[in-house]
Amino acid sequence: MPQNDRASQEKDKLKWWQLSLLGVACTVGTGFFLASRIAIEVGGPAILLDYLLAALGAYFVFDKLARMTAQAPLEGSFRSYAKKAFGRWAGFSSGWIYWSSELLIMGSQLTALSLFSQFWFPQVPMWCFAAGFGALGLLIIFWGTKGFERMENAFAVTKLAAVVMFLVIAILVLSGVITTDKHGPAMPAAWFPVGAMGVWSALIFAFYSFGGLEVVGLMAVRLKKPEDAPKAGTVMLLLLAFLYVASLAFVLVLEPWKSFTGDKSPFVIALADYRLPFVPHLFNAILIVAGFSTMTASMFAVTAMVVTLAKDRDAPPAFEAKEEKGRKGRLPAIGLTAAGMTASVVFALLMPKSVYEYVTTAAGLMLLYNWLFILVTSGRLLKTGIWGKVKQYAGIGLIALAVSGTWFHRVSRPGFWISLGFVAVIGGVTLIMQRQWNKQDNGQKAQGKNNLSEQGVIRFEPEVYAEADQRQARRDRYRGKEPGR
Repeated sequence: MPQNDRASQEKDKLKWWQLSLLGVACTVGTGFFLASRIAIEVGGPAILLDYLLAALGAYFVFDKLARMTAQAPLEGSFRSYAKKAFGRWAGFSSGWIYWSSELLIMGSQLTALSLFSQFWFPQVPMWCFAAGFGALGLLIIFWGTKGFERMENAFAVTKLAAVVMFLVIAILVLSGVITTDKHGPAMPAAWFPVGAMGVWSALIFAFYSFGGLEVVGLMAVRLKKPEDAPKAGTVMLLLLAFLYVASLAFVLVLEPWKSFTGDKSPFVIALADYRLPFVPHLFNAILIVAGFSTMTASMFAVTAMVVTLAKDRDAPPAFEAKEEKGRKGRLPAIGLTAAGMTASVVFALLMPKSVYEYVTTAAGLMLLYNWLFILVTSGRLLKTGIWGKVKQYAGIGLIALAVSGTWFHRVSRPGFWISLGFVAVIGGVTLIMQRQWNKQDNGQKAQGKNNLSEQGVIRFEPEVYAEADQRQARRDRYRGKEPGR
């Protein structure tokens, strides 16, 4: 490899703290700023416990993913590890389940971005905003991973600053510097007003706030030191857990939990009664930044995943990245992402609101199914002691708890069945493909035997004929005959 190319690749490598920052950018988004309102509505103030449990579950998942990355960095991350552990069917199904879920999430994020934008421009149709944000996201992805990293790092700082600013404002309110004409801050009258069942049902929304660590897994192969992946994930999740729990605790103190209804962010609702007229506009801008950041991360994830699938012939070869003038061209994969994004947005905009929520919930559940894949795969690939097994089974238990909790809420229950429908379709396709792979393997074995037979008896290259003639001529001379007779 030329010296300049090697130096350029080394320069593009990530440090562990950069991966942590990138993880925060890919994770903090509408899943936290909006879905937390649904969690409060369903589970009450006790959702703080849900977020602690979700952070613990996310840590168990990323710890296993990071250790597999440190042991053997593979492009395609969790999908490649599933294939290595269980065979081609596992890599195929894991990759396409993840691709489908991220595509649905991407459509929901674009729809949410359109709703946020209508806060300022109510006369502009939603599809105009969706098209604009989608085109901008595709431009960033076309720019390449370097542009994606720069954008996400900048957005990470913005989102962290927003959460810190909210914490500062909340502290000023609690200290009496900022006042209100209505009720003041107060501790919740009851922490479990809806009982344990509500807390159980809300767990899925807490887990959804941590969705995005898979993108970090896809980027972890670019670490300067792959062994730093566990450290990067631990720092990222500790930071997220603190910000989530601290900010939501202040939200619940500033406003009674029953006030969190409608389509607004709980952060906007919590500060609405205080003398801060700029807050709604400021947080609306933050919501747009957060939503666009996670939407772009989803774009990067689905594009990277389909490229990896194509390399392994689990997707059409046309989507494989090609070398073009010294850089990898991913135009076909980006084109597929654009087509899927368009279909997803149209689907979301045309459907009734409740059905749209069901599909979004189903996408979140499918992400958790992939998390289960990661934990099960780690049990096959990693050699761990008792503590490693405890973390693996504890993670599986927490995810199973979140998935089963969707049965007990009227909004999330249909999403559970929709997610199973998606899994069933992908499973059916996987079975069909498995039969084709078996036929191909059997055909290749038979072809190999035929080739050996043909090389020995039937087909000879000209060089083989010439070598045979030379051997025959030497034998004839040895026997005293004229060559050729």
